[in-house]
Amino acid sequence: MSSKLTIANNITLDDLRSFLKANLQIELSPSAKQKIKSNRKFLEKKIAEPGTRYYGINTGFGALCDVEIPADQLEQLQENLVMSHACGMGDEVKEEVVKLMMLLKIKGLSLGYSGVSLETVQQLVALYNKGIYPIVWEVGSLGASGDLAPLAHLTLPLIGMGSVRVNGKKKKAAAALKDAGLIPIKLKAKEGLALLNGTQFMSAWGCYSIIEAERVAKLADLTAAISVDAFYGELAPFHPAIQKVRNHTGQIESAANVLQFLKGSQIAKEPKNNVQDPYSFRCVPQVHGAVKFAISQVHEVFEKEINAVTDNPLIFEKENLILSGGNFHGEPLAIGLDYLGIAMSELASISERRTFQLISGKRGLPKFLVEDSGLNSGLMIPQYTAAAIVSMNKQLATPASVDTITSSDGQEDHVSMGANAAVKTYKIVYNIEKVLAIEFMTAMQALDFRKPLKSSPLIEKIKVAYRKIVPFYSKDRILYDDIQVTVDFMRDIKL
Repeated sequence: MSSKLTIANNITLDDLRSFLKANLQIELSPSAKQKIKSNRKFLEKKIAEPGTRYYGINTGFGALCDVEIPADQLEQLQENLVMSHACGMGDEVKEEVVKLMMLLKIKGLSLGYSGVSLETVQQLVALYNKGIYPIVWEVGSLGASGDLAPLAHLTLPLIGMGSVRVNGKKKKAAAALKDAGLIPIKLKAKEGLALLNGTQFMSAWGCYSIIEAERVAKLADLTAAISVDAFYGELAPFHPAIQKVRNHTGQIESAANVLQFLKGSQIAKEPKNNVQDPYSFRCVPQVHGAVKFAISQVHEVFEKEINAVTDNPLIFEKENLILSGGNFHGEPLAIGLDYLGIAMSELASISERRTFQLISGKRGLPKFLVEDSGLNSGLMIPQYTAAAIVSMNKQLATPASVDTITSSDGQEDHVSMGANAAVKTYKIVYNIEKVLAIEFMTAMQALDFRKPLKSSPLIEKIKVAYRKIVPFYSKDRILYDDIQVTVDFMRDIKL
C-alpha cells in the first residue's frame, strides 16, 4: 500500500478506513492543484471588476450580507471571520475525527469551486502531514451555514492562532508551526469563508460512526450466535429458506453469519425441548438485518457528501458565475445520522434482552450464572448496566433533525442541527460496544455451564483466548474490569 493518499478522484469510506489505520500522508494531485489555481485566478478577476458585490467576499456575513467591505479590508475581513466564529465548547473532538475533518476539507477545496489559493490548501496539507492537529470542540455548530464554529477552530492554526495537539500534547498553534518550520498564512478574499462554510464536522463524525457501526454490526451477529448456543437455542430461525421468502439483504446476511459462526457446534446439534425461542434470539436476522440495511443507506449518503462541494458562495469558472446557495445545509446528513442512531440503538436493545434471558435461570442455567447464588450475586448487575445504557441510547436516538432555531437575526431561519445529530449518534455507537461486551461476557459464562458439550470450533477458539484474560466467574468479584477488558478484547476479534 502507498504511504500517501492522493487527493484526485472520489474518496470512499473504505479509503477513510485505511486512512485512519495506516496513518497515511496526504498529497494533492497535479490536476487538483491546477483546478485550485485556475479557480482562484478566475475569482480574483471577478472581484477586481468595478461595482461587483459578492456575499462574504466583499460583503459582511449572515445578517450583515448587505454591508459592503472596501478592497483594502478584504484580508482583515477573512481573519475577523475566523476569529469571531471560533466559539466552540464542550468536549474536545477525537483526534481521529479531526484528522477526517482535515482530509475532507482538503478534498472539498481541491475540487476547484471554492476560490481559495493553492497556498492555503497546501498549508492545511502540511499541518496534517506534520502531525499538527487543531483542537476542535464538539458543541457550537447548528449544521447549517456550514459547521461554522468547529471549522473556525480547524482553521485558526493556519493563521498561527488557536491550539493544536502534537504527539498528543496540547500546544499553541504559533509555537507548533514554528517548531515545524511553517509560517502562518494570510487569508485572502473569500478564503476564511470557504474554510468555515462546509459540512466537514458532520461528515467526519458521520463517516467515523459508519465505519464503527459496520464493525459493530458484525460483532453483534457473533455475540448473538454465542448467546444462541449458550441459551440452548434453535437454529431453525436462521435457515436460508426463511430469509429467502422475505428477501431483505441484511436479514439474509445476518442469518448466514450466525449459521457460519455456529458451524460444527455440538450444542446446536443437540435435540431441544423448547418449541420456540424468545424474539431476541429468534428474530436476530430480522432486527440485525434491518440495522445493516440502515447502515448501508446512510453509508451511501455520506459517500456522496465527502466528495461534494459544500461551501458558499461557489465559483463556476466555465459558467462565468459566482453563485450563492445553500450546499452547506446539513439536512441530508442530519436525517441520515438520526436514522443511523435509531437503527444502531436497536442492536443494543435486543442484545440486552438476550443478556436478560441468559441470567434468568432458564433452560438448565443457574440464576445469574453463578453457583451458590444468594451468597453470590453473579452476573445480576451487568444486566442493570446494559439496561441503563440501552435507556440512554433511546434518549440519544431522539431525532435532532426535527429541531431548528433561528439565528443571525433571522437570515439563517432554518438549520439542520446535524452537528448535534453527529455527536450523539457516535455516542450511541460507542455505547453499543459496552452492551455487546456485557452480552458476550454473559454468554461465555453460560457456555461454560454447557460442558462437556462444546460450541463451534470458531467460538471455542475465541473462548479459549477470552478465558486467558477473563476467567470463569465462580464467585463474586469486581466486574468493571471484566467488562472493560471484554470491550477491548472484542475490538481485536477479526471476522
